[in-house]
Amino acid sequence: MYQIKQETLSLTTRDGIRLDADIYRPKSNESFPILLMRQPYGKKIASTVVYAHPIWYASHGYIVIIQDVRGRGTSQGEFKLFANEIDDSFDTINWASQLSRSTGNIGMYGFSYQGMTQLSAASTQPQALKTICPAMVAYDLYHDWGYENGAFCLQTNLGWAVQLAAETARLKGDINTFHKLYQASRNLPLFDPISAYPDLMKELAPDSFYHDWINHPYFDDYWSQLSPKTFIDKLDLPMLHIGGWFDPYLRGNINLYNAMKTKNTYPQNLIIGPWGHLPWGSKTGSKNYTNSAISFIDKYQIDWFDHFLKGKEIDHLYSQPISLFEMESNQWKYPQNWKNNEVKSYYFSSQGLANVREDDGQLIDKIPDDNMNDIIIHDPWRPVPSLGGHASIPSGSFDRSQLDTRFDIITYTSQKLTEDLSITGTPFIEIYCTADTKSFDICAILSEVKPDEKVYNFSQGYIRINSEKFPITIPLQPTCIKIKKDSCLRLSLSGACFPAYALNTGTGQTPNEEQLIDAKIITIKIWSNPEQISKIILPIN
Repeated sequence: MYQIKQETLSLTTRDGIRLDADIYRPKSNESFPILLMRQPYGKKIASTVVYAHPIWYASHGYIVIIQDVRGRGTSQGEFKLFANEIDDSFDTINWASQLSRSTGNIGMYGFSYQGMTQLSAASTQPQALKTICPAMVAYDLYHDWGYENGAFCLQTNLGWAVQLAAETARLKGDINTFHKLYQASRNLPLFDPISAYPDLMKELAPDSFYHDWINHPYFDDYWSQLSPKTFIDKLDLPMLHIGGWFDPYLRGNINLYNAMKTKNTYPQNLIIGPWGHLPWGSKTGSKNYTNSAISFIDKYQIDWFDHFLKGKEIDHLYSQPISLFEMESNQWKYPQNWKNNEVKSYYFSSQGLANVREDDGQLIDKIPDDNMNDIIIHDPWRPVPSLGGHASIPSGSFDRSQLDTRFDIITYTSQKLTEDLSITGTPFIEIYCTADTKSFDICAILSEVKPDEKVYNFSQGYIRINSEKFPITIPLQPTCIKIKKDSCLRLSLSGACFPAYALNTGTGQTPNEEQLIDAKIITIKIWSNPEQISKIILPIN
């Protein structure tokens, strides 16, 4: 382990903007590879909410660079979400590779925005960049981050927008705006006339990305230009993909991994733990996944960088290319492939009282012989509240046994399992449903019903429906869990999950226009029969 010294250095971009970075160097005359992180939250933080401090990384024989992106921290320029990261990353890598006592070989790490800057950097294919470790990122910015199946991800998007806007106000020295936004971050403004487009953002954050995101409710050129899917088509380098079962951007991680696995000649390793966006520890939501779930990412990344930047032989990088934490067994699994070919289906069955009686709706393992019709009423005045999952704050698994007794939630529950059920991959719902309005939403939540009757969610999906195309397919959050013998599987369906997702008022308007005063009571009908079968499809192993 090396002793470390620290300094702050700057570079000037091609258009004359100064970017500042903290540099952590081993106290040695040797030459070392470089680890680079580019982030918008202040270089002193250095993503220590989930990673070890840069001093720890540097002590393992690396020059670590933590840079403030344009318009953040002490760097000059105007901050525009993702807009300048390709050119600025390329300039930064060329500058960094010329630092004294460096080998010129660079690896990058970081999560969320810091993960996205890695993809921007790699897209330019700079010679010095040898590997990246993107964690919790989007492959398609619209589908993987801003919206989920056409539904606006309100709570995470608004919370992040308020945070970044507050930082902009702080950098400008605007005390009044900063404190108003700080207060809003502790109690999000969700109850304005247009609930998904609060007046506070219009008044205090006119330059926020939020306006673009809420005003582009469908995939278009705006999203395409900023999506890694558009600009990393020719990317070919080793990548370590890191995600969490309760992270809102996991589908982006999986989509990126699958794309790179198909196109790349270099290793693509995948790690997914039982984590939300942060922190990465043993406890998420109300569940304790034991010490087995404590993050090992820092040590793994050192192995990764030692191999690809220093040439060390490290066998487990090849023998265990995929590491998945299996919830409930609380053990890591090491499959050779992500996708499973085997599936198990459960079919909806009820006597039409599944929204008022928990014992009426059933999940059965054979196609039902008779017709099933269930009706739920979505009342925007008292929408079904979000609780955990991947899209809520806080995220994770919680006991929803009381929530499932609401009149506006339909539950379908299996018989007690006679043997353990291992689910790994992306579950899907195929459902036949209609509503009496122009638009409606369906929230689908998968849970384990324990023998003590507590109900813990482990996967969910959400979709906004604007047309009648049957069956409606709803992809759920990828997962890995072992449902134990004597537990039951439950599917909960509702017309809202607020404030995780923007309310559907039934008017057919987009979230930037929907006003609660115009909201309609929505009657949602769900049916199944031998010709039109509503079911859930589970990837099993």
